[in-house]
Amino acid sequence: MMFNSFSFICFFIAILMPYFLIKPKMRRVWLLVVSILFYSFWNPLYVFLLLYCILVTYVAGRLIGRFQDVSSKKKLFLSLGIVLDLFVLIFFKYQNMMIELLDSVLGHFDFSINYRFELMLPIGISFYTFQTIGYLIDVYRGKVKASKNIIEYSLFVSFFPQLVAGPIERSENLIRQIKDIDKIEIRNTARIRQGLYTMLWGFFMKVVIADRAALIADAVFKDYKILGSVELLIGIICFSLQIYCDFGGYSAIATGAAKIMGIDLMENFNTPYFAGSIKEFWSRWHISLTTWFRDYLYIPLGGNRKGKLIKYRNLLIIFLVSGLWHGAEWSFVVWGGLHGLYMIIGDVTSSVRERLTKRLKINTSCFSWKLLQALIVFMLTSFAWIFFRAGNIKEAVEYISRLFTVSDPWILFDGGIYSFGIPVIEYNLLAGSVLVLTIVDLLYRKTGKKLDALLQDQNMWFRWAVVLFLLCSCIFFNCSANEVGVHQFIYFQF
Repeated sequence: MMFNSFSFICFFIAILMPYFLIKPKMRRVWLLVVSILFYSFWNPLYVFLLLYCILVTYVAGRLIGRFQDVSSKKKLFLSLGIVLDLFVLIFFKYQNMMIELLDSVLGHFDFSINYRFELMLPIGISFYTFQTIGYLIDVYRGKVKASKNIIEYSLFVSFFPQLVAGPIERSENLIRQIKDIDKIEIRNTARIRQGLYTMLWGFFMKVVIADRAALIADAVFKDYKILGSVELLIGIICFSLQIYCDFGGYSAIATGAAKIMGIDLMENFNTPYFAGSIKEFWSRWHISLTTWFRDYLYIPLGGNRKGKLIKYRNLLIIFLVSGLWHGAEWSFVVWGGLHGLYMIIGDVTSSVRERLTKRLKINTSCFSWKLLQALIVFMLTSFAWIFFRAGNIKEAVEYISRLFTVSDPWILFDGGIYSFGIPVIEYNLLAGSVLVLTIVDLLYRKTGKKLDALLQDQNMWFRWAVVLFLLCSCIFFNCSANEVGVHQFIYFQF
């Protein structure tokens, strides 16, 4: 059941009615039941995998929590919990990648493994696995107490708005709210209105922008071998827009839905394409994953406390692992490695760049400089997205090769830019919707307020005008989806 479907809207309305009416003490049970039901719509059998991860980490957390000080037994239970939790993820997501790697080694000895698994990846497994591992480490560190209530803990792992694609919640944030959910005044009109605004904006990002951009991006990446540099450049720009609005849209819908039910999820996106550096980009893109790697991998590895070389090693490790987390393809690892190199090069050259701007008397606080920085960051991230979007490294290299060698600037003037078999109106609609996105993100960047908070400050007539515009846009484009194609959320595959 995809968020951008009529069935999800019906499901959400149907579960809200009892939620607002039942006794406060029953809210946790109700949310747990509907969360398990929500997950079962994809594949009922995979509910048992979710329950396995819940049970393993719940028991491991309780065992870790029995010890006050760090001890060998405490470390043993932590390690055992993480290994048993990761086992399912590795088996379902990376088994063929490991077999292929083993195959390449055995090939030197004239031996081959011809068998490959054909298993459907359980949806959301990377997200809830990392969330439960984060919980175990928090219990080990003493940041949170081990959850004794199995209902509360199960809901923490399976809470349906963020179950399948995040944000990857922290135990101290979500478990605390789940514990107090019977004390929250959920019939709060202002809160419900804010949640609806946020959900509506998420639907707009997904249905109107991401799915329009996907039309062009899919067409370009499908026929990249016969296209020139301008068309390939347009394709990767469209994919950059698609993945931001697709994942950002999901996060907005999840956050809005949770807010309506009285729960505040962490922010996952904060105008990433306005970032002035790759470091800033990663503080604004998929924030829940970035901070997860920082707190549970980068800092334990030593962070930046043991000198520059160790710092750069740690940066490269977390970005390579981040790439692998996204998928069992070496192209994802290259994508992560590129961002790791971006970060290292940015840090190495920071002092040189600072001295150069001072010597050239460049005003680094003006709009033009910030615009230039944002454009450079956008180009670097878009280049890396080629490896993310391509089917494999070979296709990505071929795409890049044609991007820099096959020039076709004339298509900007002879109408060739509209030769992807996509109606011209789709280009115009995408341009108009991106303008709306830019305005909203600029306002957020300037005021620190998201659309829901901005609308709350406006007069009623303006609020209704914006809501009706977004609502009509979503309804129209969702109804016309059969003509242009329906795209599931990109991060559902991870």
